[in-house]
Amino acid sequence: MVGVLMASMLGGAHACARASAQAPGRRPEPVVVRPGITVLLDDSLDLIAGRRIALITNQTGVDASGVSDVDLLVHDARAKRANVALVRLFSPEHGIRGTADRPGLPDEIDRATGLTVHSLYGRETIPPPDSLLRDLDALVFDLQDIGTRTWTYVGVMVYAMRAAARVGIPFIVLDRPNPLTGRAEGPLLDRALANPEDPTSERRGQAYALYPAPLRHGMTMGELAQFFAGELQIPVTLHVVPVTGWRRSMWWEETKLPWIVPSPAMVSTTSALLYPALVAFESSNVSVGRGTDRPFQRFGAPWMNADSVARLLEERGLSGVRFEAERFTPTAPTDGKFGGRAVPGVRIVVEDRDRLQVGRIGAAVLWAIQRASGDSLRVQARGFDLRFGTPAGREALLGTGDPDEVIDAALPGVVAFQQATRKYLIYR
Repeated sequence: MVGVLMASMLGGAHACARASAQAPGRRPEPVVVRPGITVLLDDSLDLIAGRRIALITNQTGVDASGVSDVDLLVHDARAKRANVALVRLFSPEHGIRGTADRPGLPDEIDRATGLTVHSLYGRETIPPPDSLLRDLDALVFDLQDIGTRTWTYVGVMVYAMRAAARVGIPFIVLDRPNPLTGRAEGPLLDRALANPEDPTSERRGQAYALYPAPLRHGMTMGELAQFFAGELQIPVTLHVVPVTGWRRSMWWEETKLPWIVPSPAMVSTTSALLYPALVAFESSNVSVGRGTDRPFQRFGAPWMNADSVARLLEERGLSGVRFEAERFTPTAPTDGKFGGRAVPGVRIVVEDRDRLQVGRIGAAVLWAIQRASGDSLRVQARGFDLRFGTPAGREALLGTGDPDEVIDAALPGVVAFQQATRKYLIYR
């Protein structure tokens, strides 16, 4: 069973219609975007009233004023009147505060509430144990996605939906906007590489490489929940509490919601935007700017001919961006690359985010580094492929292939994906 709270959705749609129907010359009314946690408390408390619930969240689970879901569900007068009992917390990769950048995160105690925070990130992302769900009436989920298929928080959600289905409790997603808008583009993950199944003792999971989706998938967490529940046939009772006031064309800044850094390297919406272009280079001997003030906005290595790489990229005339050779010095980088060394590199400068294509940028960067410094470039093939998506594309770019041809070849798959997801979309 999959349910979306249509009354809340229509409220947002009506607000948009009122704004567009104003008389010419009048300043448009500001769009009011309410995240799922606010809609839950304002309109939909019946979903959790009188129930024992657990919450999967981190520092991104906040309302428009930055107040955490945990505080709201424990202390808000509306939640108290509804006899909501928050009894357990779960945290994803990077922990409940989003500051840890290592595996093996331990359980901890939330000092404000005294609740145990059960870590869902050991040597990899794991589902919540069934034993910790059987005494619950519902499992609630609120994590910020960044619109990229390599984001492990989506894997947490898929694993948790299966766990909720196994123990027979509803799964409630408190939705949030996609900060990269509702646009899909970039290579699809090769079907032979995808693994949406839970991790087992025999086979590791792939919370960051679940499904043959484009690099930039164009959906919200709530829409992804409906998509995966349907396509993977997860028999969960799913409720999506939608965002109101959000449109698919909106960038994060237009929502007026606070940007809460969702992981240590996502320091800004610009880093989030360019992350899918460079994430595959985590599996290479190229720094992606970790340990600097602009992670995923720059790349480099001591052996790289940065001037030549920047020139090759500029000559391609990629839409929406330009490339500048620079030097940067990573400080205590969490990827261990070149700490304390001045590194020749290239900075990606965003000029028009509506026109840039992250998949095309990533393909061009690999192509340019190979041509300028190929003898020194080292790529770990499987890790790169799981993020970039296509082994054939990687092989072409490291050979004689053209980046535009590699990305253009992926376009029919992106179109087919968009057609397949249309029935799961909530927002216009």
